[in-house]
Amino acid sequence: MATAFISYSHRDEKALERLHIHLATLRREGAISAWYDREILAGDDFDIEIDAALSKSEIFLALVSPDFLASSYCYDQEVSKALERHAQGTLRVVPIVIEPCDWKSTPLGKLKALPKDGKPISTWTNENIAYLDVAMELRRIASDQPPAQQYEPGQKSTAPAREGRRYRIKKEFDSFDRDDFRHKAFLAIETFFRSSVDELNQISELIRARYEKISNLAFSCTVLNKANGGEAHITVRADTEHFGEDISYAFSRRAASNTANGFIYVRENEYELYLQLSNFSGNRTREAPLTAEQVSDSLWREFTGHAGIDHE
Repeated sequence: MATAFISYSHRDEKALERLHIHLATLRREGAISAWYDREILAGDDFDIEIDAALSKSEIFLALVSPDFLASSYCYDQEVSKALERHAQGTLRVVPIVIEPCDWKSTPLGKLKALPKDGKPISTWTNENIAYLDVAMELRRIASDQPPAQQYEPGQKSTAPAREGRRYRIKKEFDSFDRDDFRHKAFLAIETFFRSSVDELNQISELIRARYEKISNLAFSCTVLNKANGGEAHITVRADTEHFGEDISYAFSRRAASNTANGFIYVRENEYELYLQLSNFSGNRTREAPLTAEQVSDSLWREFTGHAGIDHE
């Protein structure tokens, strides 16, 4: 389990609450635990508790906003210490931009920020989709996080800097590895679509969406766009034994297991398993290794595009 320290301005408590809601699944799975200053009890020494929690954390989440940058404690104290450890390789600092502000002019501007492209959450059409992007990236980070290393203020880290040498270990994958990877990828795609359907229903009364579970290895989604009369369907299956493929998709409602418009292949190289997205027409085969999140986003965009829903 990765431990995350959340640094935020108290003026941004609503954003903190929304983040906690979207991290609920990660906490339930035991993938991540989150600490923030509400954990401090009455009578405790604030500075001592903050330093103790920070020393035990592997991830530092900075909820970046104008109020956050203006806070001398958040920025000058917590962020300063976190960036020092980030440079030493004992802590990963992750900016989460919640409001437009001049954060790129600060040392945080050198780091990859969330959500996607560092676009402030408040500017997204649906903020829940932005928080979903944050949660999925934190899932990826947590799964790759090394065990916690106790750090004392002033201690010189023996860990290599993140900018230093990186290693890749060659692996051999058997049929169990590939099947487990396929199953986890399908679950991730299903979770993405189910959450996105829920969020899409909150955008406008002119758009309705529905998720249908067909089986443990198949689901279907429908989107209606009343603004232009558009309607779109998609079925995703991981039970495509008719084709002998890994995961199939078809742009129809509750499509049969022997029907498909394309496939999501499980591929491998000497180092890792990955996904590859391809369709029957042959005009969209992505050779580069893809994650389940990237596949989900690509299929979601194509699927909703059939209903006349544009994406930035």
